[in-house]
Amino acid sequence: MNFAVFAIAYPIIWILSRLPMKILYIKSDFLYFIMYYLIGYRKKVVFDNLKLSFPEKSDDELKKISKKFFKHFIDLVMESVKAFTISEKEIKRRYIYKNSELVNKYAAEGKSIALVGAHQANWEWSISLPLALNIDVYGAYTKLNNKYFEKWVRDSREKFGVLGCKTSETVKTIQKNYNEKKQGAYILLSDQSPQPHKTFYWKSFFGTKVPVHTGAEMLSKKFDFVVINYVAKKIKRGYYEVEFQLITETPKNYKNYKITDIYTELTENNIIRQPEFYLWSHKRFKHKDIYDEWKEMMAKNKKEKKI
Repeated sequence: MNFAVFAIAYPIIWILSRLPMKILYIKSDFLYFIMYYLIGYRKKVVFDNLKLSFPEKSDDELKKISKKFFKHFIDLVMESVKAFTISEKEIKRRYIYKNSELVNKYAAEGKSIALVGAHQANWEWSISLPLALNIDVYGAYTKLNNKYFEKWVRDSREKFGVLGCKTSETVKTIQKNYNEKKQGAYILLSDQSPQPHKTFYWKSFFGTKVPVHTGAEMLSKKFDFVVINYVAKKIKRGYYEVEFQLITETPKNYKNYKITDIYTELTENNIIRQPEFYLWSHKRFKHKDIYDEWKEMMAKNKKEKKI
């Protein structure tokens, strides 16, 4: 069954991927109309997220941002399809790294690096990072159930040199490289909402207290990574610029969760500059009403451990 699904879908996606970007964007415009006006895919989720994040804006302003988001979101889907066959020349023309020398400076010093980022603009084309950085780049991925798609997707993401590792094996990979004194830059997108029972820290994000991932900070302290934020800015349709922002080169000197605070604040500021290009379709604030419940759970767990 898995092969049958792959055999049907593969040629369709491959043919789409071979089309020029202009044609893909024409298809994107059509799909946007279907998605936004006829299906209404996650319109309420997006609007509610925007309303909570920008309470000072009117409903009309939020609706304009929402429409721009959905147009961009469908573009992103097409750009992700294009990633299967995009050439090195084309991706280097469309996805520009403004200050890769910042990362390469630490790479030349023998440092390993945590590349933290968010789902802003186009993160899928970050598969081209090895073309700009003088260090092995590792990217975590979620294994697909269909083994045929799994191999195809992984090969596509690794074609410019990214070294893929399963999300469940990321820490093992980092530990192995550390033991073998092997450098690496690790892509760690950290803006999704973790499950409360796996949460260590809550932070205000756009004025709302939410659980936040702290894994990047913990790994950076344990393995002494330089922590660098990267953010993609959309210049125009199909063209992006990536800027690297140093958070710290000495993570062990920071109090617990300070690095996470800096990352979260950077992410929020970057979103404010281009709010229509952030991934508002996921439920970023879904746990906002259970902070007190989480505190009680943590206190109970702490008490039980002492017993």
